[in-house]
Amino acid sequence: MRRGLPAVLAVVLLMFGLPAPAQAYANAFFPTQSGGNRGADVLAIQYLLQHHGQSVAADGVFGPATTTAAKAFQTAKGLGADGIVGPQTWGALVPTIRSGDNNSAVKALQVELNAKRRLNLPVDGVFGAAVRDAVVSFQSHAGIGADGIVGPVTWRNLAWHYDYPDFAANLCDQDPDGNGTAANWATSAAVAQLEQAARSFAGTGQGKVPYGDAGFEHGGDIPGHGSHEVGLDIDLWPIRTDNAQCTAGRITWQSPTYDRAATRQLVQAIRAAAPGHVRLVFFNDPVLIGEGLTTEWAAHDNHLHVRYCEKVHPNSLYTC
Repeated sequence: MRRGLPAVLAVVLLMFGLPAPAQAYANAFFPTQSGGNRGADVLAIQYLLQHHGQSVAADGVFGPATTTAAKAFQTAKGLGADGIVGPQTWGALVPTIRSGDNNSAVKALQVELNAKRRLNLPVDGVFGAAVRDAVVSFQSHAGIGADGIVGPVTWRNLAWHYDYPDFAANLCDQDPDGNGTAANWATSAAVAQLEQAARSFAGTGQGKVPYGDAGFEHGGDIPGHGSHEVGLDIDLWPIRTDNAQCTAGRITWQSPTYDRAATRQLVQAIRAAAPGHVRLVFFNDPVLIGEGLTTEWAAHDNHLHVRYCEKVHPNSLYTC
């Protein structure tokens, strides 16, 4: 999407993973998660709630049981019991952990490291040598003190760090703007919610979902886009009647090979996979616009721009 954002967003995230000074992600924040979200951050929250004695399944889906557990934890800590896990609740959830610990908080750490650093650590709750090495590596990557101890600063930077999609989830990688695989990163919630939609779409038998630009690993300006800076925007290609959207090239909604019915199913799957967390979908098919599924915006004839949102976000464009 080619659209300007307030200047404050330009300094929220650093570009391209360049060598980082101390406190590289000075504007990192705990991402607010709430009912309808899914992904690694939700899974980490569930393990952290378990660590604090709450009974909740660790399935990566922020459903009613997770909301109930979050409210119970918030009540126990004297916080506003709204069931929304924002920075204050995150801060109360995360303990300081280190080598030798064995608990559910370590499971939360392992989940975050696997998602944010593309690792395959066993999620067993054991803070062993491999976990410590991964922590030190992340701390160095983030430009924070690389001591292998996971305290509030490491937790915040790790939770904030973007996630990378699993293309086995009925996705194919398309990079029409020349940004390559470096532009596939997005927040854990956005990635997981899109993956779920793509898995659901697989059941229609109409091919894979073409994944275009999302954002860089640490956000920031992305060539060819005026947004895609905060990890909550993902571009997708429309579906073709020959189901060859991953191999035969991108089309517009006016093209003879455009499959409106299948594209409608995709948009419906996107919305169903993230209830309350899809701010809008830019795409100029007038029929889908008339149905309230997409929104018109210039230069969106040939791709769908999905904008996810959270209950609380530093930029109002991304607030649900």
